Amino acid sequence: MNMAVTAQGWEALLKLRFALRGEKTKIVERERKGPLAVQRPFYPEGDTVCHTYLLHPPGGVVGSDTLDIAVHVEPGAKALITTPGATKFYRSGGRLATQIQRLSVEKGGLLEWMPQENIFFPDAQARVETHIDLQPGASFIGWDIQCLGRPVINEAFTEGRLDATTRLSVDGELVLIDQVRTEGMALVEASAGMRGYPMQATMLIVPGQDNPDFERLLELTREAMEGLSDLPLEAGATRVDQAIVVRLLGPGTEPMLKLMTAVWRAVRPEVAGRQAEPPRIWAT
Repeated sequence: MNMAVTAQGWEALLKLRFALRGEKTKIVERERKGPLAVQRPFYPEGDTVCHTYLLHPPGGVVGSDTLDIAVHVEPGAKALITTPGATKFYRSGGRLATQIQRLSVEKGGLLEWMPQENIFFPDAQARVETHIDLQPGASFIGWDIQCLGRPVINEAFTEGRLDATTRLSVDGELVLIDQVRTEGMALVEASAGMRGYPMQATMLIVPGQDNPDFERLLELTREAMEGLSDLPLEAGATRVDQAIVVRLLGPGTEPMLKLMTAVWRAVRPEVAGRQAEPPRIWAT
C-alpha cells in the first residue's frame, strides 16, 4: 500500500476507470495513494452493473488533508458507487480540508453515485467540490448530502466554514452549479438558506437516451416524493436544462436517504433500463 502523509496532512488519491470486458463491467484501472480505497466489486444484478464501495479514511478528515477522487466510466460500462458510512470532517484548528471528486462518463455509460453523507463537525474548515462531466448519451443518477454539525447529539455548526460546490457539464457545457457556502450558522439560520435544518442534499438525474422524456421523469420523481410526503423534509424537484434536480432540506440522514432512494427506484428503469437493486451494504 502506497501511503502519503506530510506534516500538513494526508494527500490521498483514488482513480478508478470502469470499462466493459465482454458483457461485464470491470474496474480496469485503479490508482491509489493514501487512505482511500475500494472493496472488491459486487455484481448483485449480474455482470452488467459493477457495485463498488468507496472507503474513506477510517479516522475521518482533518485540517490540511486533501482527498482527490476521480471516476471514469467508458462507453457501455455501468457502475454504482456508494460508501459504507458517512465521511467525517473534524475540527481543523483553522486549517482547510479539501475533497475533490471528478466524475466523468462517456456515451452509453452509466454512473450511479450514491455516497452516504458528509458530516462537518463544529469548527471544521472544508472545501468540497464535485465535478460531473458527461458526454452526450451518458447517463447519471447521483447525490451529495451535507450535514452541518451533529444533529443526533444536538451539536450545531456554531463555528467553522464550508464551501461545497457541485458542477454538472454535458458535452463540455456547464449546465448547473449548486453551492452550499456558510460560516457558522449563517446559512442554516437563513430563511433563504437552510431554514433551520442542519442537512441539505442535491440529487441529479441525467438520462442518456436520445430525446429523453423529461416530463415522464419529472412525473415519476414527484410521484415518488409525494408518496413520502409525511417525512419531515422540505423537498422539490425541477428540470434544469438536461437534468432533473431534486433538492432537500431535513433534520437527519434517514429520511433524506429514504426519499432519494424512492426517487432512484422510480426513475432507474427509465434511465438505466433495469429495476433498482440497492447495494447490499445498505441493508447492514
